[in-house]
Amino acid sequence: MERRDFIKKTVTVGTGSAFAPVFISKLQAGMHKLSPGSALRIGLLGSGRMGTGNMNEAMAAGLKEHVNARVIAVCDVDSKRTANARRVVQEFEKERNLPAADVREYGDFRELLQCDDIDAVIIATPDNWHALMGIESANAGKHVYLQKPLTYTIPEGQALVKAVRKNKIVLQTGSQQRSSVYFRQVCTIVRNNWLGALKQIDVEVPTDQGRADYVPMEVPSNLDYDMWLGPCPVEPYTESRVHPQDISGGFGRPGWLQIQRYCLGMITGWGSHMYDIAQWAMGTDTNSGPVEFACWGDFPDRGLFDVHVHYQGEAAYPNGVKLFSRNGSPGVRFIMEGGWAYCARGRMECSDPSLLRRKPTGNEIELYHSDGHMEDFLTSIRAGKDPICPVEVGHRSNSICVLHHLSMKANGRKFKWDPEKEQPVNDSGIASMMHLPMRKPWKL
Repeated sequence: MERRDFIKKTVTVGTGSAFAPVFISKLQAGMHKLSPGSALRIGLLGSGRMGTGNMNEAMAAGLKEHVNARVIAVCDVDSKRTANARRVVQEFEKERNLPAADVREYGDFRELLQCDDIDAVIIATPDNWHALMGIESANAGKHVYLQKPLTYTIPEGQALVKAVRKNKIVLQTGSQQRSSVYFRQVCTIVRNNWLGALKQIDVEVPTDQGRADYVPMEVPSNLDYDMWLGPCPVEPYTESRVHPQDISGGFGRPGWLQIQRYCLGMITGWGSHMYDIAQWAMGTDTNSGPVEFACWGDFPDRGLFDVHVHYQGEAAYPNGVKLFSRNGSPGVRFIMEGGWAYCARGRMECSDPSLLRRKPTGNEIELYHSDGHMEDFLTSIRAGKDPICPVEVGHRSNSICVLHHLSMKANGRKFKWDPEKEQPVNDSGIASMMHLPMRKPWKL
């Protein structure tokens, strides 16, 4: 397919949005045509470190009778990675005595999306690709499991929300902490005011480190580097910019995670997880968020690596709750009138330990219960309903990350934000930084 023919539909992004709080119980799904005995057929877009992990989760969940899903296609701009993903699927099926599937390999995601026998896709690419692939997947009628952060910019997130709702597909944001008892229970404590009114939220995320200098290299024959760059400016190839070529011992951490044009760094990489939990506990996760931001970041010379290292952020909600964030051990602490509660991966703590076992009763709030994030995505497709972390939730959590980053890039400037209009208040400088041009022919 000619690249100039890629954009079949155009999503127009305005300066604001009119997204209602939509936790709809049933998607009006003309596309929802699966019979109970039909297997969900999944394609993988991005066959690297995170993509292969998500694919394994989908295959494991797919073995359950009420899920019934199989991976039948894999895609990556690096043919080494598609070949590896195909081998992983075949070995998984062979070990379980499953009928061997004809796992197809693609180098161009647009070709995979044209396939009528694909019901859903997993997208695990560099962050700058999330919106383009998510929107085109929705336009193609494919359900989407999209790695966080949901998009690279806020306008991209607005466009993705519109595309998902217009096409009535299921989208699950890869914020898997929502499917953990530790985070759910602490958010339940906060939402029900079991320790009194919430006063402050403290968020900590890890710190990026290291350095990478440009070393001239030939583009490997197995890598479509121009397609990898996609909407980003042309830059000379070096392995440190993209991802390790040697995957014989497993996938190493790719260099693009520390280069701003492809990823904003830990503020989105881990911040999207932790701010998501803050939003969930506040009950502002579908249509709201803080109204004031200020953030200071450290950007030392690290060669190719130019994302922030240390940072310190402050934000404020309309009800006066303060949100403070910084580098440290990843987790979220909620401070309330009568005590505190803390959650991190694998643990939770509380000033009143009995609340860690308490269940909501009567008219108390009981949060969405999911014990498996990928399984929740697949069963939501079958049920025609929103999953635990739908597109609006992923967008609002990511917006907090991006707004912190904009303040960082503006040398710590404090600015006010209108979460209803999704616009800065009387700050043309911040507004001008929200939009990022794309290299032709790529566009929203």
